Amino acid sequence: MTIQQIKQRFSILGTSPLLDRAIDTAMQVAPTDISVLVSGESGVGKEVFPQIIHQLSARKHGEYIAVNCGAIPEGTIDSELFGHEKGSFTGAHEARKGYFEVANGGTIFLDEVAELPLQTQVRLLRVLETGEYIKVGSSKVQKTDVRIVAATNVEIPEAISREKFREDLYYRLNTVPINLPPLRDRKEDIHLFFRKFAADFADKYRMPTIKLNEEAQSILIAYKWPGNVRQIKNIAEQISVIEENRNISKDVLLKYLPENRGDNLPILFSKNTAESGNLSDREILYKILFEMKNDVTDLKKLVYGILHDRGGSKSISQEGQEILKDMIKASDSEASSADILRPEEFQQVTPVMEDKSSSNESLEEMQEVEEIIEESLSIQDMEIKLIQKALVKHKSNKSAANELGISERTLYRKIKEYNIK
Repeated sequence: MTIQQIKQRFSILGTSPLLDRAIDTAMQVAPTDISVLVSGESGVGKEVFPQIIHQLSARKHGEYIAVNCGAIPEGTIDSELFGHEKGSFTGAHEARKGYFEVANGGTIFLDEVAELPLQTQVRLLRVLETGEYIKVGSSKVQKTDVRIVAATNVEIPEAISREKFREDLYYRLNTVPINLPPLRDRKEDIHLFFRKFAADFADKYRMPTIKLNEEAQSILIAYKWPGNVRQIKNIAEQISVIEENRNISKDVLLKYLPENRGDNLPILFSKNTAESGNLSDREILYKILFEMKNDVTDLKKLVYGILHDRGGSKSISQEGQEILKDMIKASDSEASSADILRPEEFQQVTPVMEDKSSSNESLEEMQEVEEIIEESLSIQDMEIKLIQKALVKHKSNKSAANELGISERTLYRKIKEYNIK
């Protein structure tokens, strides 16, 4: 069976190579009894892959049971999975078979497996290693022949570090990993999904199909889709039901796309943010830029002190020496201090001030330096400057918005808000 046939049989939409790779892995592992862990963000369609594995295996005539581990209360999850004996707990009026007994010879799909309590994880590990389990309230060991396919949208290595998931269970489940890419990494599939859902809802609600113009398609593809396929289906249904005009423009589409407020704005770096360990690439970049600005400011002060010594002498000033020592000390941990001139070396290369005209020129330069030093660090002021530079550079609001990494709608709002001419 080919990948295309698998897509048709299980109604999988998409042409992304990353998706094809995941399907190919599922096809190869299906004939074996190896445990599989399907990972990916919420809404990417992880639930289809255990079905592919089951249907292409020798167990296809056996039971297939899907269990949502996050939807079962912690107090009853062991009873659901392994069964219980009569009278084993309050309300246990009769004995009950668990999923591992019912699915003997078949496949169990454990969705959101990272939500399992630690005690249940111990029981599951025993099933994976020996095929044995004990019912709740019983002392009799029972055997089962079940293939386990698990799925999660959680970064399990991170859960292990927080002691929320057992490391030995992770390695038992993750014999063959299948990772499903998020929709933002499958840009070629985004419009396909929208058209498919739009056609489905047009048929369901008996109305003409909505269509996106070219600008709206560009917005659709550029959007990050944090909710993946589930979110784009929701958006398609909303627009199909609410909009009377079936030709959807960019402005209409933007009304239905939640804005990622704050994602595209500069932020101030703080120690608390660093300690939390939740720094994005943008936050790290701005941290580096602010540190560079401080270093340049110190360097300008140092050079001015060398040239003037607050009194016009040839030697380096006391303040300049202190700043230079601090810079040398800070650089020792990052680079060789041999690359930085020592105070005595600076004195050897320091130009001599011979006339007032050169001194006046240096004073004018220093005034410019001090103007830069007093530059506002307000996020709003920096944002206004970035927007103005982008508008001057591109002469087009659309191109400027792309340069800034924000939507054109957000750019219009900020131009109006800040009264940018």
